[in-house]
Amino acid sequence: MPFSLTPMSTIIFIAVIAVIILFIIGYLKAPPDTAYIISGLGKKRVLIGKAGWRIPFFERVDKLSLRVMQVDVKTSEAVPTNEFINVSVDGVANIKISSDVELLQRASEALLGMRQNELISLVTQVLEGNMREIVGSVGLKEMVQDRQGVAKKITENVVPDMRKLGIEVVNFNIQNFKDNAGTIENMGIDNVEQIRKNAQIAKANAQRDIAIAAANAEQEANAVKVQTQKLIAEQNAQLSVQQAEMRVLADTKKAEADAAYSIQQENQRKIIEVTRVNADIARREKEAELAEKDIALKERQLDAEVRKQADAMKYKAEKEAEAELIRRQKEAEAHTYEALREAEARKAEAEALRFSMEQEAEGIRAKGLAEAEAIEKKAEAQRKMGEASVLEMYLNALPLVVQNAAAPLAQTDKIVMYGDGNATKLVKDVMLSADQIVDGMRESTGIDLKTILAGFVGGRAAQTPNAADASEKTSD
Repeated sequence: MPFSLTPMSTIIFIAVIAVIILFIIGYLKAPPDTAYIISGLGKKRVLIGKAGWRIPFFERVDKLSLRVMQVDVKTSEAVPTNEFINVSVDGVANIKISSDVELLQRASEALLGMRQNELISLVTQVLEGNMREIVGSVGLKEMVQDRQGVAKKITENVVPDMRKLGIEVVNFNIQNFKDNAGTIENMGIDNVEQIRKNAQIAKANAQRDIAIAAANAEQEANAVKVQTQKLIAEQNAQLSVQQAEMRVLADTKKAEADAAYSIQQENQRKIIEVTRVNADIARREKEAELAEKDIALKERQLDAEVRKQADAMKYKAEKEAEAELIRRQKEAEAHTYEALREAEARKAEAEALRFSMEQEAEGIRAKGLAEAEAIEKKAEAQRKMGEASVLEMYLNALPLVVQNAAAPLAQTDKIVMYGDGNATKLVKDVMLSADQIVDGMRESTGIDLKTILAGFVGGRAAQTPNAADASEKTSD
């Protein structure tokens, strides 16, 4: 029976075929190293390493490779370090588009549809800028000695910029540094010299340690040798002591044998000697008894003679001592008597002197009273007589004053004077001394002799013309 389709069956068949075709066209399966970005209806979807669907004609699929890309980063021109040393840096970075959803969204917006060489060029510019920034902030020595640290700084510095593009920096390494001035090479030479110096120092220290160890070993060996020799010497000494002790023991035994023989001989000789001595002692005892009796007799005779002589000398000495004592007593009594007489004489002399001084004082007192009374009467008379009596008294005393002023000259044996008019000068000096005495009187008593004389002479001169007039009148 031939197969025939109804219109409904045809529609169903067509619909199934269409679904199958749509299924085939819309089914997607993304590999792990590629991100499928589905966009067109609603929210974008991302497929990485899994299967999915898209609606044909209404959604599109874009692909972003998640593979690691290698980027060579070189500075286009020399970059000055913080020490102002121009350096060219050659580095390499491994980057990839991040599989993180947020970063992948950023990458889909910034990098979707970009070819790989364009992406590498963009990343190279970003990396070079950050590398120049980090190189300018570090020193050449740090850069050479710590490449990993500098690369880490560059990586940390570039990550924020890369995240904005949705790119991850897998790693970054600095491969080479170059400078046109040869500074790095000089630093290498300096390091080589430093290493050579450290090696020489280490070698010297090692040689010193070897020498010290050798000296210590030699010292220990010498100490062991000395200790061994000491033990040998002690053992030899002990052997010598033991040998000496054996010899002493042998000599002792021999000496004991010889001594026993000698003792036996000595005992025999002693017996003979004792017998001989006893006989001699008995003889001497008899002689000693006789001698003692003789000595006792002579002692009694000598004692009698000596005692008599000693008694006589004792009596004589006692008498002489008594006489000397009496003589000294008499001399002491005489000295005492003379001292008493002398004291009495001095006392009488002092009494006489005291009496004489009292009499003299009494006479002086009486004389003073008389002179005071005379002076008082004279003063009374002078007071009554006025200036004339005073003038007369001073004129009478003036020669005495001049005489006393010239008295030192009278005591001089010889005066030698030089120059002209020396005699006149001498008289002038004497008169000047008298004048000074008169001035002293004026200052001490208040009486001016010069004024009194001037007044007296003036009065006499006034009286003389009056007297002449009177005589003329009388003659008339």
